[in-house]
Amino acid sequence: MAAGSHISRLPLFLFFLSFISFFLLYNNFHPPPLTSPLRHSSDTSRDLSTSSSLLLPSSPSLSVRHVLFGIASSSRSIIHRIPLISLWWDPSVRLFVFVDSPPRTRSKRRIEENRFPFPVLISANASHFPYTFKRGLRSGIRVARIVKELIERTDISKKEVRWIVLGDDDTVFIPTNLLETLDKYDWRQWHYIGSRSEMWSQNNDHGFDMAYGGGGIAISLPLAKVLARNIDSCIKRYHYLFGSDGRISACLAELGVQLTHEPGFHQIDMHGDISGLLSSHPLNPLVSLHHFDQVDPIFPFLNRSASVAHLMSSVMRDPRRALQKTVCYDRPRNRTVSIAWGYSISVFEGNKLLLDLLAVDKTFWPWVRGSNGEEIYMFNTRGSRRRDKCKDPAVFYLKNIVSSGSGDKTRIESTYSRYMPGWCLWTASVKNLRLISVRSQRLERFKDKPLRRHCCDVLPSSTEYKMKVDIRECKEGELVAMYT
Repeated sequence: MAAGSHISRLPLFLFFLSFISFFLLYNNFHPPPLTSPLRHSSDTSRDLSTSSSLLLPSSPSLSVRHVLFGIASSSRSIIHRIPLISLWWDPSVRLFVFVDSPPRTRSKRRIEENRFPFPVLISANASHFPYTFKRGLRSGIRVARIVKELIERTDISKKEVRWIVLGDDDTVFIPTNLLETLDKYDWRQWHYIGSRSEMWSQNNDHGFDMAYGGGGIAISLPLAKVLARNIDSCIKRYHYLFGSDGRISACLAELGVQLTHEPGFHQIDMHGDISGLLSSHPLNPLVSLHHFDQVDPIFPFLNRSASVAHLMSSVMRDPRRALQKTVCYDRPRNRTVSIAWGYSISVFEGNKLLLDLLAVDKTFWPWVRGSNGEEIYMFNTRGSRRRDKCKDPAVFYLKNIVSSGSGDKTRIESTYSRYMPGWCLWTASVKNLRLISVRSQRLERFKDKPLRRHCCDVLPSSTEYKMKVDIRECKEGELVAMYT
Protein backbone atom coordinates (compact mmCIF):
# COMPACT_ATOMS: atom_id res chain seq x y z
CA MET A 1 0.00 0.00 0.00
CA ALA A 2 2.77 2.44 0.94
CA ALA A 3 4.91 1.37 -2.04
CA GLY A 4 2.01 1.83 -4.41
CA SER A 5 1.32 5.35 -3.15
CA HIS A 6 4.96 6.33 -3.74
CA ILE A 7 4.79 5.01 -7.29
CA SER A 8 1.57 6.91 -7.97
CA ARG A 9 3.12 10.15 -6.81
CA LEU A 10 6.16 9.83 -9.11
CA PRO A 11 4.54 11.47 -12.21
CA LEU A 12 3.37 14.37 -10.04
CA PHE A 13 6.88 14.84 -8.66
CA LEU A 14 8.37 14.78 -12.17
CA PHE A 15 5.81 17.37 -13.30
CA PHE A 16 6.77 19.77 -10.51
CA LEU A 17 10.48 19.18 -11.19
CA SER A 18 9.98 20.02 -14.89
CA PHE A 19 7.95 23.14 -14.02
CA ILE A 20 10.62 24.44 -11.65
CA SER A 21 13.37 23.79 -14.21
CA PHE A 22 11.41 25.65 -16.89
CA PHE A 23 10.77 28.58 -14.52
CA LEU A 24 14.45 28.91 -13.68
CA LEU A 25 15.53 28.72 -17.31
CA TYR A 26 12.89 31.28 -18.35
CA ASN A 27 14.04 33.80 -15.77
CA ASN A 28 17.65 33.39 -16.78
CA PHE A 29 16.77 34.52 -20.28
CA HIS A 30 13.93 36.92 -19.34
CA PRO A 31 14.79 38.68 -16.09
CA PRO A 32 11.95 40.76 -14.63
CA PRO A 33 12.16 44.55 -14.99
CA LEU A 34 14.32 46.10 -12.27
CA THR A 35 11.85 48.88 -11.66
CA SER A 36 8.69 46.88 -11.17
CA PRO A 37 9.14 45.91 -7.49
CA LEU A 38 10.39 49.47 -6.63
CA ARG A 39 7.05 51.07 -7.40
CA HIS A 40 5.75 49.74 -4.10
CA SER A 41 8.80 50.57 -2.01
CA SER A 42 9.19 54.19 -0.98
CA ASP A 43 12.40 53.45 0.93
CA THR A 44 14.06 51.84 -2.06
CA SER A 45 12.89 54.62 -4.38
CA ARG A 46 14.37 57.21 -2.03
CA ASP A 47 17.73 55.45 -2.08
CA LEU A 48 17.74 55.28 -5.86
CA SER A 49 16.87 58.96 -6.23
CA THR A 50 20.21 59.95 -4.75
CA SER A 51 22.03 58.13 -7.54
CA SER A 52 19.58 58.80 -10.35
CA SER A 53 22.40 59.67 -12.73
CA LEU A 54 23.40 56.00 -12.63
CA LEU A 55 19.92 54.85 -13.65
CA LEU A 56 18.84 57.57 -16.08
CA PRO A 57 20.22 57.62 -19.61
CA SER A 58 23.06 60.05 -20.23
CA SER A 59 21.83 63.59 -20.90
CA PRO A 60 21.68 64.49 -24.60
CA SER A 61 23.46 67.65 -25.69
CA LEU A 62 21.91 70.78 -24.30
CA SER A 63 19.86 72.92 -26.66
CA VAL A 64 18.30 76.33 -26.35
CA ARG A 65 14.89 74.82 -25.52
CA HIS A 66 16.37 73.51 -22.26
CA VAL A 67 17.16 77.00 -20.92
CA LEU A 68 14.66 79.48 -19.49
CA PHE A 69 15.86 83.09 -19.19
CA GLY A 70 14.58 85.52 -16.57
CA ILE A 71 15.66 89.09 -17.37
CA ALA A 72 15.40 91.92 -14.85
CA SER A 73 14.26 95.25 -16.23
CA SER A 74 12.05 98.19 -15.29
CA SER A 75 9.19 100.13 -16.80
CA ARG A 76 11.58 102.98 -17.59
CA SER A 77 14.44 101.03 -19.17
CA ILE A 78 12.77 98.18 -21.08
CA ILE A 79 11.81 100.19 -24.17
CA HIS A 80 15.45 101.28 -24.59
CA ARG A 81 16.83 97.77 -24.04
CA ILE A 82 14.86 96.03 -26.80
CA PRO A 83 17.62 96.54 -29.42
CA LEU A 84 20.30 95.21 -27.05
CA ILE A 85 18.31 92.11 -26.04
CA SER A 86 17.39 91.48 -29.67
CA LEU A 87 21.08 91.17 -30.57
CA TRP A 88 21.21 87.76 -28.88
CA TRP A 89 17.53 86.79 -28.53
CA ASP A 90 15.39 85.11 -31.18
CA PRO A 91 11.99 83.37 -30.95
CA SER A 92 13.64 80.01 -30.23
CA VAL A 93 14.98 81.42 -26.93
CA ARG A 94 12.57 81.08 -23.99
CA LEU A 95 12.77 84.40 -22.24
CA PHE A 96 10.63 86.43 -19.84
CA VAL A 97 11.42 90.04 -18.97
CA PHE A 98 10.23 91.24 -15.55
CA VAL A 99 9.40 94.91 -14.92
CA ASP A 100 8.16 96.77 -11.85
CA SER A 101 5.09 98.35 -13.45
CA PRO A 102 3.43 98.67 -16.87
CA PRO A 103 6.02 100.16 -19.28
CA ARG A 104 5.39 103.74 -20.34
CA THR A 105 6.98 106.25 -22.69
CA ARG A 106 8.65 109.44 -21.47
CA SER A 107 5.32 111.19 -21.92
CA LYS A 108 3.89 108.56 -19.53
CA ARG A 109 1.78 106.91 -22.20
CA ARG A 110 1.38 103.19 -21.60
CA ILE A 111 3.22 101.01 -24.10
CA GLU A 112 1.08 98.33 -25.69
CA GLU A 113 2.16 94.74 -25.13
CA ASN A 114 2.53 94.04 -28.85
CA ARG A 115 5.40 96.53 -28.98
CA PHE A 116 7.65 93.91 -27.38
CA PRO A 117 9.02 90.97 -29.35
CA PHE A 118 9.29 88.86 -26.17
CA PRO A 119 7.00 88.35 -23.14
CA VAL A 120 7.14 91.19 -20.58
CA LEU A 121 5.69 90.41 -17.14
CA ILE A 122 4.96 92.68 -14.20
CA SER A 123 6.67 91.41 -11.06
CA ALA A 124 4.60 90.53 -8.02
CA ASN A 125 4.37 93.13 -5.27
CA ALA A 126 7.39 92.86 -2.95
CA SER A 127 6.88 96.04 -0.92
CA HIS A 128 6.18 94.13 2.32
CA PHE A 129 9.73 92.71 2.50
CA PRO A 130 12.26 94.59 4.67
CA TYR A 131 15.20 96.41 3.04
CA THR A 132 17.75 98.22 5.19
CA PHE A 133 20.81 98.77 2.96
CA LYS A 134 21.52 102.51 3.07
CA ARG A 135 21.37 104.26 -0.31
CA GLY A 136 20.45 100.95 -1.92
CA LEU A 137 17.63 100.05 -4.30
CA ARG A 138 14.61 98.05 -3.16
CA SER A 139 14.39 96.59 -6.63
CA GLY A 140 16.97 94.07 -5.42
CA ILE A 141 14.15 92.26 -3.60
CA ARG A 142 11.88 92.14 -6.63
CA VAL A 143 14.66 90.89 -8.88
CA ALA A 144 15.75 88.22 -6.40
CA ARG A 145 12.24 86.75 -6.63
CA ILE A 146 12.35 86.31 -10.43
CA VAL A 147 13.45 82.69 -10.05
CA LYS A 148 10.38 82.06 -7.86
CA GLU A 149 8.06 83.72 -10.36
CA LEU A 150 9.56 81.77 -13.26
CA ILE A 151 8.92 78.50 -11.47
CA GLU A 152 5.39 79.46 -10.42
CA ARG A 153 4.24 81.17 -13.62
CA THR A 154 5.50 78.69 -16.20
CA ASP A 155 4.75 75.02 -16.64
CA ILE A 156 8.34 73.84 -16.37
CA SER A 157 7.51 70.16 -16.87
CA LYS A 158 6.05 70.80 -20.32
CA LYS A 159 8.90 73.01 -21.47
CA GLU A 160 11.82 70.57 -21.07
CA VAL A 161 13.62 73.16 -18.95
CA ARG A 162 16.91 72.11 -17.37
CA TRP A 163 18.47 75.45 -16.46
CA ILE A 164 17.25 78.81 -15.22
CA VAL A 165 19.48 81.69 -16.36
CA LEU A 166 19.09 85.13 -14.81
CA GLY A 167 20.46 88.39 -16.19
CA ASP A 168 19.86 92.13 -16.56
CA ASP A 169 18.31 93.92 -19.50
CA ASP A 170 21.78 95.22 -20.41
CA THR A 171 23.35 91.76 -20.34
CA VAL A 172 24.39 90.32 -23.71
CA PHE A 173 24.54 86.53 -23.73
CA ILE A 174 26.32 84.36 -26.30
CA PRO A 175 23.80 81.46 -26.44
CA THR A 176 26.09 78.93 -28.16
CA ASN A 177 28.83 79.36 -25.59
CA LEU A 178 26.37 79.48 -22.70
CA LEU A 179 24.91 76.13 -23.74
CA GLU A 180 28.30 74.49 -24.11
CA THR A 181 29.43 75.85 -20.75
CA LEU A 182 26.34 74.52 -18.97
CA ASP A 183 26.53 71.21 -20.81
CA LYS A 184 29.69 70.41 -18.82
CA TYR A 185 27.49 69.95 -15.75
CA ASP A 186 24.78 67.43 -14.90
CA TRP A 187 21.61 69.53 -14.75
CA ARG A 188 19.94 66.93 -12.50
CA GLN A 189 22.35 67.87 -9.71
CA TRP A 190 22.46 71.15 -7.81
CA HIS A 191 24.61 73.70 -9.66
CA TYR A 192 25.02 77.46 -9.15
CA ILE A 193 27.21 78.92 -11.92
CA GLY A 194 28.49 82.38 -12.75
CA SER A 195 31.38 84.73 -12.12
CA ARG A 196 32.63 87.31 -9.67
CA SER A 197 33.22 90.99 -10.27
CA GLU A 198 36.46 92.07 -11.91
CA MET A 199 37.03 94.44 -8.96
CA TRP A 200 38.52 93.18 -5.71
CA SER A 201 36.72 95.93 -3.77
CA GLN A 202 33.31 94.92 -5.17
CA ASN A 203 33.90 91.30 -4.20
CA ASN A 204 35.15 92.33 -0.78
CA ASP A 205 32.01 94.40 -0.17
CA HIS A 206 29.45 92.01 -1.63
CA GLY A 207 31.03 88.56 -1.71
CA PHE A 208 33.76 86.55 -3.42
CA ASP A 209 31.51 83.48 -3.64
CA MET A 210 28.63 85.26 -5.35
CA ALA A 211 27.65 85.13 -9.02
CA TYR A 212 27.11 88.75 -10.08
CA GLY A 213 23.70 89.13 -11.68
CA GLY A 214 24.72 91.42 -14.53
CA GLY A 215 27.17 88.83 -15.78
CA GLY A 216 24.49 86.17 -15.55
CA ILE A 217 23.52 83.49 -13.04
CA ALA A 218 22.82 79.89 -14.11
CA ILE A 219 20.96 77.57 -11.73
CA SER A 220 20.09 73.95 -12.50
CA LEU A 221 16.36 73.26 -12.42
CA PRO A 222 16.25 71.00 -9.32
CA LEU A 223 18.14 73.64 -7.34
CA ALA A 224 16.01 76.46 -8.78
CA LYS A 225 12.85 74.72 -7.56
CA VAL A 226 14.24 74.45 -4.02
CA LEU A 227 15.46 78.05 -4.15
CA ALA A 228 12.02 79.21 -5.29
CA ARG A 229 10.41 77.62 -2.24
CA ASN A 230 12.84 79.31 0.16
CA ILE A 231 13.77 82.66 -1.38
CA ASP A 232 11.12 84.68 0.48
CA SER A 233 12.35 83.37 3.82
CA CYS A 234 15.93 84.26 2.91
CA ILE A 235 14.94 87.76 1.75
CA LYS A 236 13.50 88.47 5.20
CA ARG A 237 16.70 87.36 6.95
CA TYR A 238 19.11 89.13 4.61
CA HIS A 239 17.38 92.51 4.52
CA TYR A 240 20.74 94.29 4.98
CA LEU A 241 22.27 93.12 1.68
CA PHE A 242 22.51 95.40 -1.35
CA GLY A 243 21.26 93.53 -4.38
CA SER A 244 19.35 90.57 -5.74
CA ASP A 245 22.45 88.51 -6.46
CA GLY A 246 23.55 88.78 -2.82
CA ARG A 247 20.19 87.49 -1.61
CA ILE A 248 20.26 84.58 -4.06
CA SER A 249 23.83 83.73 -3.04
CA ALA A 250 22.95 83.86 0.67
CA CYS A 251 19.98 81.56 0.22
CA LEU A 252 22.00 79.06 -1.81
CA ALA A 253 24.71 79.15 0.86
CA GLU A 254 22.09 78.17 3.45
CA LEU A 255 21.17 75.28 1.17
CA GLY A 256 24.81 74.18 1.22
CA VAL A 257 25.63 75.19 -2.37
CA GLN A 258 28.67 77.22 -3.38
CA LEU A 259 29.45 79.08 -6.58
CA THR A 260 31.03 77.29 -9.52
CA HIS A 261 33.16 79.98 -11.14
CA GLU A 262 33.09 80.16 -14.95
CA PRO A 263 35.40 82.89 -16.37
CA GLY A 264 33.28 83.38 -19.50
CA PHE A 265 30.60 85.33 -17.55
CA HIS A 266 31.52 89.04 -17.33
CA GLN A 267 30.05 91.60 -14.94
CA ILE A 268 32.20 94.45 -16.39
CA ASP A 269 32.41 96.55 -13.23
CA MET A 270 34.45 99.21 -15.02
CA HIS A 271 34.18 102.59 -16.67
CA GLY A 272 35.83 104.10 -19.71
CA ASP A 273 37.76 102.18 -22.36
CA ILE A 274 37.48 98.41 -21.79
CA SER A 275 39.42 97.45 -24.91
CA GLY A 276 42.23 96.18 -22.69
CA LEU A 277 39.90 93.70 -21.03
CA LEU A 278 38.26 92.54 -24.25
CA SER A 279 41.61 91.98 -25.96
CA SER A 280 42.85 89.69 -23.14
CA HIS A 281 40.01 87.24 -22.76
CA PRO A 282 40.78 83.87 -21.11
CA LEU A 283 40.68 80.63 -23.09
CA ASN A 284 37.21 79.88 -21.77
CA PRO A 285 34.50 80.76 -24.31
CA LEU A 286 32.85 84.16 -24.01
CA VAL A 287 29.44 83.68 -22.35
CA SER A 288 28.22 87.18 -21.46
CA LEU A 289 29.04 90.89 -21.34
CA HIS A 290 27.40 93.63 -19.28
CA HIS A 291 27.25 97.38 -18.53
CA PHE A 292 27.65 98.57 -22.11
CA ASP A 293 25.94 101.84 -21.19
CA GLN A 294 28.55 102.46 -18.47
CA VAL A 295 31.63 102.18 -20.70
CA ASP A 296 32.95 103.90 -23.79
CA PRO A 297 31.89 102.50 -27.17
CA ILE A 298 34.04 99.40 -27.65
CA PHE A 299 34.76 100.48 -31.22
CA PRO A 300 35.94 104.11 -31.10
CA PHE A 301 34.49 104.93 -34.54
CA LEU A 302 30.94 103.79 -33.64
CA ASN A 303 28.38 104.68 -30.97
CA ARG A 304 27.56 102.26 -28.13
CA SER A 305 24.70 100.36 -29.74
CA ALA A 306 26.40 100.13 -33.13
CA SER A 307 29.60 98.94 -31.41
CA VAL A 308 27.87 96.03 -29.71
CA ALA A 309 26.10 95.08 -32.94
CA HIS A 310 29.44 95.19 -34.80
CA LEU A 311 31.06 92.87 -32.24
CA MET A 312 28.12 90.48 -32.43
CA SER A 313 28.53 90.26 -36.21
CA SER A 314 31.79 88.39 -35.62
CA VAL A 315 30.56 86.52 -32.55
CA MET A 316 27.70 84.96 -34.49
CA ARG A 317 30.08 83.81 -37.24
CA ASP A 318 32.31 81.92 -34.82
CA PRO A 319 31.11 82.23 -31.21
CA ARG A 320 33.69 79.81 -29.79
CA ARG A 321 36.58 81.87 -31.16
CA ALA A 322 35.15 85.25 -30.10
CA LEU A 323 37.83 87.39 -28.37
CA GLN A 324 40.22 84.41 -28.25
CA LYS A 325 43.77 85.69 -27.99
CA THR A 326 46.31 84.37 -30.50
CA VAL A 327 49.90 85.63 -30.65
CA CYS A 328 52.41 85.14 -33.45
CA TYR A 329 55.64 86.74 -34.62
CA ASP A 330 56.74 88.40 -37.84
CA ARG A 331 60.43 87.54 -37.50
CA PRO A 332 61.70 89.17 -40.75
CA ARG A 333 60.23 92.53 -39.68
CA ASN A 334 60.76 92.01 -35.93
CA ARG A 335 57.07 92.47 -35.00
CA THR A 336 54.77 90.85 -32.47
CA VAL A 337 51.12 90.37 -33.49
CA SER A 338 48.46 89.92 -30.78
CA ILE A 339 44.97 89.03 -32.06
CA ALA A 340 41.72 89.26 -30.09
CA TRP A 341 39.67 87.49 -32.73
CA GLY A 342 36.60 89.32 -33.98
CA TYR A 343 37.54 92.51 -32.16
CA SER A 344 41.05 93.94 -32.47
CA ILE A 345 44.71 93.32 -33.28
CA SER A 346 47.74 94.95 -31.65
CA VAL A 347 51.06 95.06 -33.50
CA PHE A 348 54.16 95.71 -31.38
CA GLU A 349 57.64 96.59 -32.51
CA GLY A 350 60.14 94.00 -31.37
CA ASN A 351 59.74 90.79 -29.40
CA LYS A 352 56.98 90.74 -26.77
CA LEU A 353 56.76 87.61 -24.64
CA LEU A 354 53.43 85.81 -24.49
CA LEU A 355 53.17 85.89 -20.69
CA ASP A 356 53.45 89.69 -20.71
CA LEU A 357 50.74 89.98 -23.35
CA LEU A 358 48.31 87.75 -21.44
CA ALA A 359 48.06 90.37 -18.68
CA VAL A 360 45.14 92.78 -19.15
CA ASP A 361 46.12 96.20 -20.52
CA LYS A 362 44.80 98.74 -18.01
CA THR A 363 42.87 101.02 -20.36
CA PHE A 364 39.81 101.32 -18.07
CA TRP A 365 38.79 102.97 -14.82
CA PRO A 366 37.51 101.01 -11.81
CA TRP A 367 33.80 100.86 -10.99
CA VAL A 368 34.59 102.29 -7.56
CA ARG A 369 37.93 103.14 -5.99
CA GLY A 370 39.09 101.62 -2.73
CA SER A 371 39.25 103.66 0.47
CA ASN A 372 42.85 104.64 -0.32
CA GLY A 373 42.22 105.20 -4.01
CA GLU A 374 43.80 101.88 -4.94
CA GLU A 375 42.76 99.81 -7.93
CA ILE A 376 42.95 96.08 -7.28
CA TYR A 377 41.63 93.72 -9.92
CA MET A 378 40.96 89.99 -9.99
CA PHE A 379 43.47 89.48 -12.81
CA ASN A 380 47.01 90.54 -13.75
CA THR A 381 47.29 93.96 -15.37
CA ARG A 382 49.92 95.81 -17.35
CA GLY A 383 50.45 99.36 -18.54
CA SER A 384 48.96 102.61 -17.30
CA ARG A 385 46.22 104.88 -18.55
CA ARG A 386 48.65 107.83 -18.37
CA ARG A 387 51.36 106.22 -20.50
CA ASP A 388 52.92 107.72 -23.60
CA LYS A 389 50.55 106.81 -26.44
CA CYS A 390 53.48 106.65 -28.86
CA LYS A 391 54.76 103.67 -26.90
CA ASP A 392 51.51 101.83 -27.45
CA PRO A 393 51.21 99.21 -30.17
CA ALA A 394 49.52 99.97 -33.46
CA VAL A 395 45.85 98.99 -32.97
CA PHE A 396 43.54 97.60 -35.66
CA TYR A 397 39.79 97.14 -35.14
CA LEU A 398 37.41 94.77 -36.91
CA LYS A 399 36.30 96.19 -40.24
CA ASN A 400 34.35 93.34 -41.83
CA ILE A 401 34.04 89.58 -41.83
CA VAL A 402 33.09 87.02 -44.49
CA SER A 403 32.77 83.25 -44.43
CA SER A 404 32.43 80.32 -46.81
CA GLY A 405 31.51 76.68 -46.37
CA SER A 406 29.32 75.26 -43.61
CA GLY A 407 29.51 73.68 -40.17
CA ASP A 408 32.92 73.08 -38.67
CA LYS A 409 34.45 73.32 -42.17
CA THR A 410 33.51 76.99 -42.42
CA ARG A 411 36.42 79.19 -43.44
CA ILE A 412 36.33 82.75 -42.12
CA GLU A 413 38.26 85.83 -43.18
CA SER A 414 38.13 88.83 -40.87
CA THR A 415 39.67 92.17 -41.79
CA TYR A 416 40.97 94.79 -39.34
CA SER A 417 41.79 98.40 -40.17
CA ARG A 418 44.24 100.75 -38.45
CA TYR A 419 42.80 103.21 -35.93
CA MET A 420 44.44 106.66 -35.88
CA PRO A 421 47.69 105.78 -37.67
CA GLY A 422 50.64 108.16 -37.95
CA TRP A 423 51.92 110.93 -35.63
CA CYS A 424 54.40 108.74 -33.74
CA LEU A 425 57.89 107.91 -35.04
CA TRP A 426 57.39 104.19 -35.56
CA THR A 427 59.62 102.19 -37.86
CA ALA A 428 58.40 102.01 -41.43
CA SER A 429 57.22 98.41 -41.04
CA VAL A 430 54.62 99.47 -38.46
CA LYS A 431 54.03 103.05 -39.56
CA ASN A 432 52.83 102.09 -43.04
CA LEU A 433 50.70 99.13 -41.99
CA ARG A 434 47.02 99.87 -42.54
CA LEU A 435 45.13 96.59 -42.98
CA ILE A 436 45.36 93.09 -41.53
CA SER A 437 43.52 90.08 -42.92
CA VAL A 438 43.08 87.03 -40.67
CA ARG A 439 42.02 83.62 -41.99
CA SER A 440 40.71 80.94 -39.67
CA GLN A 441 38.45 77.91 -39.53
CA ARG A 442 35.31 77.88 -37.43
CA LEU A 443 36.13 76.40 -34.03
CA GLU A 444 34.66 73.05 -33.12
CA ARG A 445 32.72 72.25 -29.98
CA PHE A 446 34.78 72.51 -26.78
CA LYS A 447 33.10 69.68 -24.86
CA ASP A 448 35.42 66.92 -23.61
CA LYS A 449 38.44 68.74 -25.02
CA PRO A 450 41.11 70.48 -22.94
CA LEU A 451 41.46 74.16 -23.79
CA ARG A 452 44.61 75.11 -25.69
CA ARG A 453 45.51 78.39 -27.29
CA HIS A 454 45.83 78.38 -31.07
CA CYS A 455 48.90 79.49 -33.01
CA CYS A 456 49.18 81.76 -36.05
CA ASP A 457 51.53 82.51 -38.91
CA VAL A 458 52.31 85.87 -40.49
CA LEU A 459 52.41 85.17 -44.22
CA PRO A 460 55.04 86.66 -46.54
CA SER A 461 53.94 89.96 -48.06
CA SER A 462 55.30 92.16 -50.82
CA THR A 463 53.76 95.32 -49.34
CA GLU A 464 54.09 97.14 -46.03
CA TYR A 465 50.49 98.34 -46.35
CA LYS A 466 48.80 95.00 -45.63
CA MET A 467 49.48 91.94 -43.46
CA LYS A 468 48.00 88.46 -43.82
CA VAL A 469 47.74 86.03 -40.90
CA ASP A 470 46.59 82.42 -40.73
CA ILE A 471 45.28 80.99 -37.44
CA ARG A 472 45.75 77.25 -36.91
CA GLU A 473 46.03 74.62 -34.21
CA CYS A 474 49.45 74.54 -32.58
CA LYS A 475 51.67 71.60 -33.36
CA GLU A 476 52.59 69.13 -30.65
CA GLY A 477 55.24 70.76 -28.46
CA GLU A 478 55.10 74.07 -30.36
CA LEU A 479 56.00 77.12 -28.27
CA VAL A 480 54.45 80.56 -28.83
CA ALA A 481 57.67 82.56 -28.88
CA MET A 482 59.78 84.49 -31.39
CA TYR A 483 62.95 82.64 -30.49
CA THR A 484 63.06 79.17 -28.93
